[in-house]
Amino acid sequence: MKKFELPRLTKSLLFFLTILLFSSCVPQKDIFYLQDKTPEEGEAKTEFQNPKPPDYKLKSGDNLYIRVVSLDETVNNVFNTNQRNLGGGGQTNSNIYLQSYQIDPNGFITFPIIGKVVVSGLTIEEAQALIQEHVDKYLKETTVMVRLVNFKFTILGEVNRPGQFYVYQNDINIFEAIGLAGEITNYADRDNIKLVRKTDKGSEVHILDITDEDILESDDFYLMPDDVIYIKPIKGKNFVFQSFPYSVVFSSISTALLLINYFK
Repeated sequence: MKKFELPRLTKSLLFFLTILLFSSCVPQKDIFYLQDKTPEEGEAKTEFQNPKPPDYKLKSGDNLYIRVVSLDETVNNVFNTNQRNLGGGGQTNSNIYLQSYQIDPNGFITFPIIGKVVVSGLTIEEAQALIQEHVDKYLKETTVMVRLVNFKFTILGEVNRPGQFYVYQNDINIFEAIGLAGEITNYADRDNIKLVRKTDKGSEVHILDITDEDILESDDFYLMPDDVIYIKPIKGKNFVFQSFPYSVVFSSISTALLLINYFK
């Protein structure tokens, strides 16, 4: 019986389809977060000591949202003139910014009644305590709230929703930032993420590996105001299908099978 051999064209087609299938896949080890990259005998590590976020020191140009709360509505109106003058419109990003107090080049803010207060170089908690101390000289039973308005970060590259995001909480970690950006794509280089951070002398670059569970104990786990995160694509992304054309592949396979049957 004559041995059947596939025509050269069919062999080439099948070889191409095989390469296509493998090239369209990203290894799972390159996608999973928080892997145990240094496995040891015994139970896997389940508890991590997160480093406390570094205390951010206020500087010139920062914007502070300051509100004095009292049971006396007259007191509220006197100290919270920014909020009263804006009227309605809700607490949008622009409204919160307009209600804030900017630290001038000399490190001062100018607050109603109490005048100028130097807050540059202080933490948020220290600035809040200092303003509370000044307010207490005039009125008792009040509470001062201080928030940093310009706590923002930028995330670029292989995420579903890149852009600049404002944070209205005391801290945010790298995974929360990625969540705000709509998650990382499957074609992101997860173990070589660049974090650009402002310093007094300029900028510095930190490299993050979010596939390694040790990131949970990294000094860079928490972001700082004005951080920029760049997530570059994996090598060869241009040769990988963002949306794999399964219909084309299956159609090609069907055509190949028809050709094989025909030449039989």
